[in-house]
Amino acid sequence: MQNGIAAVTPSGAAWAGAFAVLYDPFLWVAERAGLRAHRKELLSRARGCTVEIGGGTGLNLPYYPDDLDELVLIEPDAAMRARLEQRLSRSGRRVRLVDAPAERLPFADGSVDTVVSTFMLCTVDAPDLALREIARVMRPDGQLLFIEHVRSESPTLAYWQDRLAGPWRRFAQGCRCNRATAELIMTCGLELEHVREASWHAMPPIVRPLIAGQAWAAKARGQLDG
Repeated sequence: MQNGIAAVTPSGAAWAGAFAVLYDPFLWVAERAGLRAHRKELLSRARGCTVEIGGGTGLNLPYYPDDLDELVLIEPDAAMRARLEQRLSRSGRRVRLVDAPAERLPFADGSVDTVVSTFMLCTVDAPDLALREIARVMRPDGQLLFIEHVRSESPTLAYWQDRLAGPWRRFAQGCRCNRATAELIMTCGLELEHVREASWHAMPPIVRPLIAGQAWAAKARGQLDG
């Protein structure tokens, strides 16, 4: 499949719409092969005012606790947002849907208890800005819950991630499969905790390496531990 990716790299608005329609079916096997369990375990920790950045088609929606103070889903892609609106209308859940980029979150400083990012940091053009925005809007005891792609520790797989990064990015609407996400999180004022490596089974090898876990504002974590 890796070699096939290089030959087919659609782009433009037409592909964005098609990708949004194909997204859930494309992930169906991977969800059944373990990703659903990762989502369920991670999102059970959400609390208070919760903001998901990059809501996509709403695959996380069933796994949020029912007792959240508020759930806000941010999705800037019009095609994805249309699919998300359909899922929300069927769910009957009270959710606020917002069109905004991750680099400019429409929330006051220190106003959010939980920020959720699943396969979002790989797609933004400026992940450092997005992470600083996340740190800005989080309360002092707030948390970031994430499942994200990472650059492989295997030299061979990392080589193929680099080699196929361009074609995959065009195919997967901006996904950078070789981004060093954990390092980015730590350099933007957040401290990792309860991080575990995971694998995206049934997906192309270049996007299988994942990390899942929790991050806090570093200074807040020190205060809480003290």
